[in-house]
Amino acid sequence: MAGVQARATLDAAAAGKIPTEFRYRERVWNPGVQRARRVTRAVLGFDPQPSDRLVRAFGEAYYQADPVAEAFVDEVYLGEIGPKRGRAMLDLALEQGVDAVPDAPASLRRLFEEFETAPQWLDPDLVAQGARVFRRWGTSVFSFATTSTLEMYSESSITKPLSYAGGYAGDKAHKRQLETVRFWIDVSEPGGLDPGARGRQTAMRVRIMHVFIRRKLVQRPEWDHDAWGVPISVGDATLTLMGGSVVPGLALWSLGHQTTIREIEATLHFWRYVGHLLGVQPDWYPRNFQEAVRLMFAAFVKRARTAGADGAELVESYLPAFAPDPDSPWAKRIRDEFNYRIQIGYTAFWLPPATYARHRMPKRFPWVLHPIMQAPLIFGAETLRRTVPGLDEVADRVQRYRREHWYRNEVGDRAAEFHPVEEFRR
Repeated sequence: MAGVQARATLDAAAAGKIPTEFRYRERVWNPGVQRARRVTRAVLGFDPQPSDRLVRAFGEAYYQADPVAEAFVDEVYLGEIGPKRGRAMLDLALEQGVDAVPDAPASLRRLFEEFETAPQWLDPDLVAQGARVFRRWGTSVFSFATTSTLEMYSESSITKPLSYAGGYAGDKAHKRQLETVRFWIDVSEPGGLDPGARGRQTAMRVRIMHVFIRRKLVQRPEWDHDAWGVPISVGDATLTLMGGSVVPGLALWSLGHQTTIREIEATLHFWRYVGHLLGVQPDWYPRNFQEAVRLMFAAFVKRARTAGADGAELVESYLPAFAPDPDSPWAKRIRDEFNYRIQIGYTAFWLPPATYARHRMPKRFPWVLHPIMQAPLIFGAETLRRTVPGLDEVADRVQRYRREHWYRNEVGDRAAEFHPVEEFRR
């Protein structure tokens, strides 16, 4: 079944097919959309509406996945070698290089040839700068990135993979959210994407995990291939990369963070390289701020809002996941109570009021005032960072400590797994 579905995906991509729930052409000339276009043009100084070529490439990407990693899983994990030896091969190749793997299968060598070969567009200095900017946003970007995802849970192509795969709702939501945060920390640490580094290894493990999730989902009878494309498509994965770059780069100004356009473009480059390692490699990936804004314009215009109860469940599972455990030691319980209310405040501040009101969510007040009250303090600290020599380095060390401390308070000593164990059983 998986092989038949894979061929159907390739045929759809070759034919230039676009999912029926990609509603851009139906909505772009809506008066409200065009008003938003004019306002954005007045504020930013350029037209945010993308070209037809970009829109078509974006739409077709919903039928594109990761053929190189798919071939590796087919030959190794699902072939004669099997999941246990296959994972051992992958781990050895990540730690010592593919040449250290005895009798390495052709698909493993092809996977690592792509993984280890720097793309022509890569600028290592710009990647390092982008990672540094992402670190500077500290834990604020964790809350914002997740909140922006809540708004996109109205889309079936995003929601259905999470809902059907499990682990993103109910009492499992916290574990999955914190695994995502661990991934963000790993890839953005200094040198985190260097050969052998933890972030680079994590990227490959997440890439293989996505193949197994995709394989499981396309076999479900309720997966609507015509409406949604393939699970974890290049289209949706690219939007996820935008959620770590241009979107927070603009939105975090509301908290007092001072991110320049050049710094936003550095984060774009950083996440483009992370995407390359993850197997997300569209040639239309935004290269600058204007192209990124135009892609996000297309992403919001094309929305179908059909996720229904599955989307609501994911939204409503987010904040309760941070609720304190009543059996925790009193010191941790106090920290968790405080952090829980901070998460309510950030979510209430950034999530559109209509979306917040439409779901069963904790009361917004007074916690929504927390981001507003801290904005002047962050703005003042950012002004000092930008003007006093040496403070930028201090800020980097402080934020690295804060985000690791925040993560450890949430998970303790538990390690992130980055592989759906049940998918490796034969």
